[in-house]
Amino acid sequence: MAIDDGYECHRCAGAFAGGLVRVPRAWGTGGEGMVEGARVAVPYPEVAIVERDTLDEQSGAVADALPARPVVLGGCCCAHVGAATGVAGRVDRLAVIWIDAHGDLNTPQTSPSGNLWGMPFRMLLDAGSTRAEDAALVGARSLDPPEVAFMAQAGIDDSIDRALTGADAAYVALDLDVLDPSEVDVLIPEPHGPSADEVEALLHDVAARTTIAGMGVTGFLATERNTVLVTRMLAAAGF
Repeated sequence: MAIDDGYECHRCAGAFAGGLVRVPRAWGTGGEGMVEGARVAVPYPEVAIVERDTLDEQSGAVADALPARPVVLGGCCCAHVGAATGVAGRVDRLAVIWIDAHGDLNTPQTSPSGNLWGMPFRMLLDAGSTRAEDAALVGARSLDPPEVAFMAQAGIDDSIDRALTGADAAYVALDLDVLDPSEVDVLIPEPHGPSADEVEALLHDVAARTTIAGMGVTGFLATERNTVLVTRMLAAAGF
């Protein structure tokens, strides 16, 4: 396993809990608000801004740009593909904790919309970046029938205990639409979500139990309260 404790800024020689990679792109229709979300101000040194013409190119560039301990801001959840793939190459066994109101487990054949942002979790699983037994989907409450069927077949549920057992480190993919809409501004709000306090406690728990080798926050709009939320959630995970 090759994970450093933090990020050292070569420009200022300062030490930070993470280095920031921005991915201002949304792979779907009408995602401009999420693109702007990737540009919000957060207290981490910026390592790279990745904008590419295809998702494959984006994923490769994100993986190549990752600092020792990456903080990734999207854009849509497709930003996690390159980030988790890059982190997976640094450890023997990576757990992925996917915290999202949606499953992101569709394929081009099962997606009702065709938007790629409904597929990135499935992309990581199909590529072998993480195994189903090392993956948890937390907070989901809007799933398409093919996603439900895939979860049952693959044995994926919301058990963080199961996902972390035997893993060397974790990548946390946090889509802020997991939160109740009363607390966040997102493109696709879903009612009856957890509070910010509950998600913060969950992140504290994950960080206490394993090395969080990277984290991405996606799916949010560029509003003042979201900027505060992003910083708060990253801090809860130890960044």
